[in-house]
Amino acid sequence: MYKQTNWIDEVKDEHSGEIIQEGTLQSAGHFNNMEQGITDVSVAATLLLIASGLSKQQTSVERHELTFNNSASYPFNNSQKTISLTTTRNSTDYTVEVDVLSHSGNVGDWVVYDKQLNGFKIKFDGSAKSVTAVVKVQGGM
Repeated sequence: MYKQTNWIDEVKDEHSGEIIQEGTLQSAGHFNNMEQGITDVSVAATLLLIASGLSKQQTSVERHELTFNNSASYPFNNSQKTISLTTTRNSTDYTVEVDVLSHSGNVGDWVVYDKQLNGFKIKFDGSAKSVTAVVKVQGGM
């Protein structure tokens, strides 16, 4: 278990230079204690990840950079894309996040639908004529 060090600053009288309060020594013992604490936290986080049953595959993110085009006039929109997943999922309980890189017009909201184990459909519902985005998929394993 990590033993916390309560660090204290050295305080000197600004006129005489006399030490009013001794500070905590910067020693190998104190620094090695910190290193051990950092290692312990890293090991604990790894064990927690293993215990939660999440594998690297479940926590990895699949990325797709796409350009969505819309030639319809607002309020209509034909920007739909079908995304084929690189890794087939075990369930449709995966998340889809979108980061917009560039756009010409109002993007509105993203709509993800028709989720399957090997892909899904996605579109934006705004009036933009073109949107470039990174679509990130995680989970479902």
